[in-house]
Amino acid sequence: MNQVEGRLIGYHTSSLDNLLRHTAEREDVFMSVEAARRLVQNLDVKIREDELGNPFFGDPSVRPFPLKREGFRLVNLIKSPRKVAFIDGGNQEILGAPNFSIQVNRIYFAIWIGKERRSEQQIPKRLEFFSATYSNFRNNGIYYDTTVVPTKKDQATFLPDEKDLSFNSLDRRVTVGTQRADIELVSSITRRFSEWEFACHVVENELEPGDVIIMDGTLQTTFANEYKYLTKLYKIAQKKEIIVTGLSKTSTLFTDTGLSLLGAVNKLADECKIEGEWYYPVAEATSKDHNVMILVVKLNKISDRVFRYEIQRDQFKQLSEPQLNEILTQLINNSTDATFPGYPYGLIDADRFARVSYDEVEYYRGIVLSQISNLGRWGKFARHILAKDSHSILNMLVG
Repeated sequence: MNQVEGRLIGYHTSSLDNLLRHTAEREDVFMSVEAARRLVQNLDVKIREDELGNPFFGDPSVRPFPLKREGFRLVNLIKSPRKVAFIDGGNQEILGAPNFSIQVNRIYFAIWIGKERRSEQQIPKRLEFFSATYSNFRNNGIYYDTTVVPTKKDQATFLPDEKDLSFNSLDRRVTVGTQRADIELVSSITRRFSEWEFACHVVENELEPGDVIIMDGTLQTTFANEYKYLTKLYKIAQKKEIIVTGLSKTSTLFTDTGLSLLGAVNKLADECKIEGEWYYPVAEATSKDHNVMILVVKLNKISDRVFRYEIQRDQFKQLSEPQLNEILTQLINNSTDATFPGYPYGLIDADRFARVSYDEVEYYRGIVLSQISNLGRWGKFARHILAKDSHSILNMLVG
């Protein structure tokens, strides 16, 4: 447990103590506490860790490796001049209705050598643009199309092609269950495509042979036309000998006994008394849209956290053990920040500068609404907005 988590748990415990002390006469509070206690006891019995199992992906193109002590590899720290570029993006809806979603998007990159940030760059460090996804009826169905406008005209070259931002609203890759895809969710896909496109420019203009680029998240494509952008990135990176990788903040992978995969690997490390920083190859993915080696990595010996780390499979197979250790050493050197030990500060930094705050959403909403009013189109937009925003009105009514 790190200091931040300790403070959070201490805060919630203190809050609960205060709640009980000041509302001791309220029987429902004690009933809730007792119900929570029973729930935790029941869950404790249901989650069995006596059998860790092996990685389970449910995808025939992914070859899992068994979980055993021999799978752990300690990282041999090697000093290296390799540069590492971190990329992340953020987006928020500023105005929406069932038939359109206007969002503000940001993509940010920074280059680090271990703990040192490189200050000079050839292209802008941050890309900001508006996107508007709107519904269209064609081919006997509802489609969602998107238009994108950069806040700075000279940044248009970094944006994805609008022709690739068109999706059938019933495409199973964007729907939830059997329901038509939510247009706000589909609109956010634009940000993901922009991350791939921006990464191509970073590789082409900022990195040199042997350097590494780390995307926030996996290297798996999900949506129609997305593979086109990942393929472009791979081609440029392989030509320049840049290693393409991705590190995920969270993971929903499982073992074949139903445990979380990262939790199972972490438990195995504890049982085997694996010390220091390490990596564990858990699977090899060989499909067209997911061609990677999947590792579980521990990047700081004092941290309890491990992460999913992917390396483009063809490039991984060409790496020698010292070269892989060089890459991981740069990540380890970058993962010593006291607020989040074990997680690369480069990604914390990228998240910070790519994030769109709620205050900024209100600012941009004001700008958009004023432009709608200036054009005399408030009535046209309002009738569609009012079809969606009842929930926000209820939130305001109940405080």
